[in-house]
Amino acid sequence: MSVDQVSSRLAFMEMGADQQATVAAVRPLIESLIGGALDKFYDRVRNQPETSPFFRDAGHMTSAKSAQAKHWMNIARGQFDASFYDSVRRIGTVHARIGLEPRWYVGAYALVLENLLAGIGRHYSPWRRLVKGLRTPSATDAGIAIVKAALLDMELSLSVYFEEAQVERNAAITTMGKALNALAAGDLSTTLTGLPASFAPLEDSYNDALNQLRTLIGAVSESATAIRTGSNEIAQASEDLARRTESNAASLEETAASVTQMDGRLRASVTAAGQTVERADQAIATVGGGRTVADLAVQAMGRVSDSAKGIDSVIEGLDKIAFQTRVLAMNAAVEAGRAGDAGRGFAVVADLVSALAMRAEEEAKRARDQLTVTQTDIVTAVDAVTKVDGALAAISDDVAQVHALLATMARDNQAQSVAITEISATIGTMDQTTQQNAAMVEETSAAARNLAAEVGTLADQARRFRTSDSRAAKPPVAPAKRDYGQPESYTSPVKPLPPAAITAMVRHEDDWNSF
Repeated sequence: MSVDQVSSRLAFMEMGADQQATVAAVRPLIESLIGGALDKFYDRVRNQPETSPFFRDAGHMTSAKSAQAKHWMNIARGQFDASFYDSVRRIGTVHARIGLEPRWYVGAYALVLENLLAGIGRHYSPWRRLVKGLRTPSATDAGIAIVKAALLDMELSLSVYFEEAQVERNAAITTMGKALNALAAGDLSTTLTGLPASFAPLEDSYNDALNQLRTLIGAVSESATAIRTGSNEIAQASEDLARRTESNAASLEETAASVTQMDGRLRASVTAAGQTVERADQAIATVGGGRTVADLAVQAMGRVSDSAKGIDSVIEGLDKIAFQTRVLAMNAAVEAGRAGDAGRGFAVVADLVSALAMRAEEEAKRARDQLTVTQTDIVTAVDAVTKVDGALAAISDDVAQVHALLATMARDNQAQSVAITEISATIGTMDQTTQQNAAMVEETSAAARNLAAEVGTLADQARRFRTSDSRAAKPPVAPAKRDYGQPESYTSPVKPLPPAAITAMVRHEDDWNSF
């Protein structure tokens, strides 16, 4: 804004030279009224919680009231030139710097104008003008001129206020834009500084958020590195487990085949053991029959032995008969010899009978010898049959033990066959489960590899950000910078400063004396 723009405002308000002269004519009255009006206003300011923090003490308020009175007297000159413009611009700049809201500035003009217009009304009455015949403005003209001058001053101050606020806002936007461009480029090491005082909360909030983001990105980067390392280890372990699982699956498959063969062989052994038990039963039966036959043979030989004893008696009787016959033959021969020739034939018969008796004795002897041999053979045969019976008994006992052992083996083989069958089924289930586990482990390994790739991408994205000067990351691809240039027009007023900021600014050595 310039002095020429002030002229355009005067033209728009239709405030020409006459009204400016009217303001100048009223200046002495304003000089007499402005002190009381400002006293009333500053009493209000002192008791208002929102405005009292702008003044550090009574001396500061007195200085500001004095400067305000001078400014009103400058307005009352009725000359809206460069000096007036500079004064207005200084006041508007101070208001913008300290964050004084327009409502308090407009309220101040309302209170001051109230007192000035009341005084003008009392001083410039129509009756007094007619009586004295003075060439003074009427109360209406004076009031209109003063109001227009005050509104011009107010409008100019507010325009400067908004311009200064816009300058601060533009500076804040530019500074904020640079910080955001750096943030968009991944630079988290540069904090936001240099914002105007009215934007101090924004600066603090941005820096707090930047610190939180810096911490977050650092944590994400470290976590991503740790997760990538862990996922690579998981993937490697999964691959090793997959290989071992496949090897175990192959071993289980071979084991299942071997167990199946063992099951078949055990079943065959069970069948063979059953057949062997049956043969053992048959052998036991045969041995039993053999023992029965041996008993019968022993009994028969006993009877033969008894018969041989009877034959021996018969032979002994035959010997006696042969002996008696021979004795008779001898007697007959003796008698034939006594008979002489008459007994010669009888002697021949006696010789023949004697020879026959001798032969009978010899045959009886041979029969006895043969019977003795037969009896000896019978005894030997009986002993042999007895021994065969004992052997058969031993064989029967052994076969019975073998039968028991075979029965036990058959039962054990049957139990083993059942157990092997169950083991085979279990191994089959384990083989199927192992195959499923192998497939699952392969899927897990693939998922771990995918996770490692995703975490790698996340780590690469995290490395785009530089969280400190000493830990600079890979330079990222900077996005297109946004233009935060000066806006063409003002859109909204700046928010007021918080009380703490107001107090800090009021206590600053760069004092302000206009309100």
